[in-house]
Parts: sequence; structure tokens; C-alpha cells
Amino acid sequence: MKKKGHRPITRVKNPEPNVEDPNWVIWAAWADRITFEEIKKKTGYSESQVIKIMRKSLKPASFRLWRKRVHEKSIKHRKKFEYSRKQISGKIKKGDYL
Repeated sequence: MKKKGHRPITRVKNPEPNVEDPNWVIWAAWADRITFEEIKKKTGYSESQVIKIMRKSLKPASFRLWRKRVHEKSIKHRKKFEYSRKQISGKIKKGDYL
């Protein structure tokens, strides 16, 4: 028997669904690197609509966990993220890392 010459497919634990798929909003809401602004740009759903979708589709404990995570992570909101980056960069002095 001959070996096949193709490489195996790398499987991701949670692959990104298609944007038209309703599960994409849930996937994007859980992803830390995707902001609410990007979700609104791609799907048209505002932050409050995403929260309603998550409340409807997740179990209560999972929803509370997600809300706590979103509330603590400043990266989900672009303005909060930029503000926190400015605060961090303001605390670091030029000679500190040399």
C-alpha cells in the first residue's frame, strides 16, 4: 500500500463558524480578541442584542460566567482597551526595560 501524500488536517477545538451562521455571534462573543464593535460591524447586532442572544442561548451559569468575563476584560470594548493601554504605557518609563 502506498502512503497518501497529503498532510493531515489540523483540527481546532472551537473552529470559527461562518459569519452568516447564527452561532458566529456566540462564538465571537466568547472570543477575547473580537470586540463588540467588530461584531456590530459584521452582523449589525449591538452589544445589548448580543447580550440578549447570549442569555437566550446559554445556560444560566454559563451566561453569568460570560458576563463576568466580559465585564472584567477591557479588550471587549475598544475604548476601554485603548484607555487601559495608555495607562500601562504611561506607567512604564523608557529606561525601565533596559
